[in-house]
Amino acid sequence: MHPRCWLVLGLTALGFACGSDDPEPPGEYLRSSVERLSQSSDLSEVRALTRNNATFAVGLHAELPPGENLFYSPHSISTALAMTYAGAAGETAQEMRETLRFAQAPEVLHQAFNTLDQRLESRGRGQRGADGSPFRLRVVNALFAQRGFAVRDTYLDDMARYYGAGLSLLDFVTETEPSRAAINRWVADVTEDRIDELIPRGAVTPDTVLVLTNAVYFNAAWKDAFREESTQVGAFERLDGTSVDVPLMRGQVASRIHTGEGWIAAEIPYAGDEVSMVLVVPDDLTAFEAQLDAEALDRIVDGLVSAEISVTMPRFEMRSKLSLREMLSAMGMASAFELADFSNLTPETGLAITDVLHEGFVRVNEKGTEAAAATAVIVGRVSVPQEVAATRPFLFFIRDVETGAVLFVGRVVDPSA
Repeated sequence: MHPRCWLVLGLTALGFACGSDDPEPPGEYLRSSVERLSQSSDLSEVRALTRNNATFAVGLHAELPPGENLFYSPHSISTALAMTYAGAAGETAQEMRETLRFAQAPEVLHQAFNTLDQRLESRGRGQRGADGSPFRLRVVNALFAQRGFAVRDTYLDDMARYYGAGLSLLDFVTETEPSRAAINRWVADVTEDRIDELIPRGAVTPDTVLVLTNAVYFNAAWKDAFREESTQVGAFERLDGTSVDVPLMRGQVASRIHTGEGWIAAEIPYAGDEVSMVLVVPDDLTAFEAQLDAEALDRIVDGLVSAEISVTMPRFEMRSKLSLREMLSAMGMASAFELADFSNLTPETGLAITDVLHEGFVRVNEKGTEAAAATAVIVGRVSVPQEVAATRPFLFFIRDVETGAVLFVGRVVDPSA
């Protein structure tokens, strides 16, 4: 197997679900009296959701920096933005729906997210983690709001009903830095300290009114572990044709495999056969990514057939930190970052998403995989700019700034003349 690889993690391999032992968020904690729904969607609705999420994920992937190591969780990003979408209305909701590929009706969509989490909740029970401890597959949602910020009861009900999330009250105005640190500490607790600085300095300001977070953690052993004594230093070919010596793991794996024109793919299962890594090794990574879409990914996975294979892959660890504001805006969510309509969340106006922050961590070794990711959607107050529209006859003056000398004067009564 060619050592250069492209990992499909989070599209077909990773799902995350809530656990009852997750850390409570900091601050005064408010939660709707509404109970979280039991599974309320059939499998076809969940599969429609995950298919649409994969379409969004591939679109987002095309917007991310090329030619460098990258690790992120599309599931975390979609979940955090789905919670935000639940509060959107008007043009903001429409742009989010189209950008995020939320094709289902809102109630069906949120029910499908809820059912997906609950179907995944039992994954890995009785299995082992990469560190020898029990298998962990964890997702936790939480909201952090400025004290006094008005949140509609119906929105809090939806967060409890579909996402198991409550609202923690912090003081972003007078305790900006302690509030940021408190959110980061909570994310670190949920991710076993793998994501310890999700929100950097300056991302939270006194104008911040709401931070919506999704944090995930995954720790699983391979079904067939690689023997450490079989790991040897070998050459890994980089994109520019040069090579670097790295530890290469080697092993026989009961797996599934699919070969296509210019690529080979293998599925490597984790203990319990409920979660897997799909490894795709193209001859030309840049060309492969350029034509990758959800349909191509489906064809790769659907074509996998059982086989006993020999796998060679590097032992590695990586971390990615991303601000998704520009990418999401370019994909069609512009109004959410300018002057958003969150009237289903709050009666307040003059709000916008100020950033969508994401961080991912992954470690792959002979025993298994540890992965963590977190997403924060930061909502703040924005000033509404006064509009000057020169759409009727006007004057203009060209002047020297330092002296005030008026150099030219003009009048426009018909720009087409």
